[in-house]
Amino acid sequence: MKNMTRVAGGKDDFQLVTHLTLTGGQYEIGKALTQEARRLGWSPAPIDPVVGRARRAWFERHWPQHHARMDGAAAVLGLDPDQDELVLDDQGYVPEGYGCSALWIPPSAAADGHGRAGRNYDFFPGTTSEIMGGEPRPGELPMASRPYVITTLPDEGLSSVVLTMSALDGCMDGINSAGLAVMLLIADIENAEPPRSFAPQVGVNSVQLPRFLIDTCENADQAKQALLGAKQYDHGMPLHYLVADAHGQAFVWERGRDGVEHIVEFGDGPLCVTNHLLHRHPDPMNLPEDTGSSFASYGRLRTLYERSKGATMSAGDLRASMRAVAQPEDAAVPFRTLWSSVFDTADRTLSTRFYLGEGGRYSEELVFPAR
Repeated sequence: MKNMTRVAGGKDDFQLVTHLTLTGGQYEIGKALTQEARRLGWSPAPIDPVVGRARRAWFERHWPQHHARMDGAAAVLGLDPDQDELVLDDQGYVPEGYGCSALWIPPSAAADGHGRAGRNYDFFPGTTSEIMGGEPRPGELPMASRPYVITTLPDEGLSSVVLTMSALDGCMDGINSAGLAVMLLIADIENAEPPRSFAPQVGVNSVQLPRFLIDTCENADQAKQALLGAKQYDHGMPLHYLVADAHGQAFVWERGRDGVEHIVEFGDGPLCVTNHLLHRHPDPMNLPEDTGSSFASYGRLRTLYERSKGATMSAGDLRASMRAVAQPEDAAVPFRTLWSSVFDTADRTLSTRFYLGEGGRYSEELVFPAR
């Protein structure tokens, strides 16, 4: 069953936010997602049949929830689910470059014992055409102006709530009913380059990866094993991921420039992450100075670290820290903080405020439970 409501913004605001609630089996959920993706203009893309067959086999073995949703997509499209020539998922893509900041406060450093992660999603306020270096088409909306909150309540398995900008079968961040929270951030903003290709490959892409973990893992240890065992691809735009669970464990997963995978942990303490590789700069007190191409990544991390080190933080303190590193409304800064969220891993909730327009206009704080 599908239920869709508008929860923030309107036609005259920068963002109009839709909350999509999906219930039933994964097959039915896949049908509902595909119907909505088609309404938004998505259609299946051709693929090398050898790659298409390998992709389906990988999903069947490692991400059965997604494989079942692909069968639902095939039903909507009137296609054989075992065909190899068309991509039945990949309902969106990651455009060129963006920022973001996140801060994990473990239960031991929280005023009420609730582990929480705060995150600012920073992105370009322009159209897809502008982001890709061209001129906007007549009537073209900003790329990030129609985000979705998707609550998934399957008959079996983990329920979840996720936030996505442009990919209905992936997400930028989310939390599941076990209290596992995942959020993505650009990993190496100083060396970011335009994506080389958006062609699907075998495994999970950058925005499917958080959804993969939220569907299949209940805690940080399981997420580590899933990440190390998964095939992943990033279209040449490397991201890193903050993962935290209801037991107080958290880590950042990132891939180095040499392709080596790194799990970065800070023990039982706050964990800050912005847009540089943490394994290359592990000491928050010994960071380089920012440059014109680092977009204040080092300064934002220093600010978050200084506000959280040795502190006992309430939910309000965490929100204030995220406001302190929000992107300013400055014509010289190409980003805006398009949403600012807090994930409560004890309560299994996502609380967020959406950017509605210049002048610092945001929606009221909206709370979405994952169960």
